[in-house]
Amino acid sequence: MAKGLQASIIRILLLIMFSASSLVSAGDENVDPWQGFNRSVFEFNETLDAYVAKPVAQGYQAITPQFLDTGISNFFSNLEDVLIVANDVFQLKPMQALSDTGRFVINSTIGLFGFFDVASHIGLIKHNEDLGQTLGYWGVGSGPYVMLPILGPSSVRDAFGIAGDSLSGLGYSQAVETTAQQGGLWLLRNVDVRADLIASEGLISGERYSFFRSFYMQRREYLVNDGIMTDDEFDDDEDFDEDDEDLDEDLY
Repeated sequence: MAKGLQASIIRILLLIMFSASSLVSAGDENVDPWQGFNRSVFEFNETLDAYVAKPVAQGYQAITPQFLDTGISNFFSNLEDVLIVANDVFQLKPMQALSDTGRFVINSTIGLFGFFDVASHIGLIKHNEDLGQTLGYWGVGSGPYVMLPILGPSSVRDAFGIAGDSLSGLGYSQAVETTAQQGGLWLLRNVDVRADLIASEGLISGERYSFFRSFYMQRREYLVNDGIMTDDEFDDDEDFDEDDEDLDEDLY
């Protein structure tokens, strides 16, 4: 019954997403038609970050030894490989799916539940795939840029991708059973991510809202196209390359 309800919700979300993503075509320069709303949410997120998220992250960073911090990051990265493998398959990337499956198996066993990233040391590189990218792979446009409360920068397509990933039952929080345990995992993961981003804050330049929008849209375009930038939609913005991975969609 619950699986049937999840499937129905996913179908409804996909229908809404295909309708909304048509609001802005790939060549439309106005990728941010809801800027007034987005800026309001951005200010809310900035305030929440300044008074809650960042202080908590700084405290976490102060009391957590580096080896433990790295291990926690590796642990969550390993859990996320399950969803990455699923999206590898949906994007018809069999070799990458095999590689990512190997990463998960090796790190879950030899790497002690992912605490140690053994797979990277033997040449199985980490990939980054999600439902938003899968939808992009099959030709779904990004749609308008949207700033989500707490979650941060997104687009119509990626927002529904986040919802689909969450409903899939393959996300990292599904590794535990109770709602309290899932909430605890979500909180720990996001505190760990925010702490890791503190060192990257000096990379932010210019007006913050415009910087995050430009970075996010270019980064997602880069990921969807597997590093091949075929669209000149952002020619007027500063270019960002693969070395900026720390400043991704997990900024909040």
